Amino acid sequence: MKMTPVLKKARENMDPGIITAEGFLGSDKRNLSTIIDEDAQVMRHLDIDPVEVAGKMRHLMEEGRKGLGEPVTVDSEWLVKTDEARGHLVCPWEDGIFRKVNVTIERKETGEKLFFTDLSIHLLEAHGFLEGRGSSFRLNLESLKHVLKV
Repeated sequence: MKMTPVLKKARENMDPGIITAEGFLGSDKRNLSTIIDEDAQVMRHLDIDPVEVAGKMRHLMEEGRKGLGEPVTVDSEWLVKTDEARGHLVCPWEDGIFRKVNVTIERKETGEKLFFTDLSIHLLEAHGFLEGRGSSFRLNLESLKHVLKV
């Protein structure tokens, strides 16, 4: 994938202090298009469909929100806890504004956990972006596969 003007602007928005204090790339020095391309290759290798996974993440988040901050069992397989903070975050691609919803999912059978945000779902689904290596909010593909059973 080529670094288009849209990708260049999104990349600028990912720097620390622009949208979030930490930014979106962590310690990752790779080009944004390289990050997305390499993660897409791993998703194909693991047979992960980003749209399908994002849909499952959204379902678990919405069910978890019914607990009003307390953990709830969802579909008898996951323990889901959501925390909401005041304010919103804009997508680095500037194509949406998202609530500050943090989601922790535990697969009851194994105890494996996964953490993500409302914005993480959008970034995966719309842009195939998992955040950069070293980012606190980077989605781990192995964890997605195991915890979500996809």
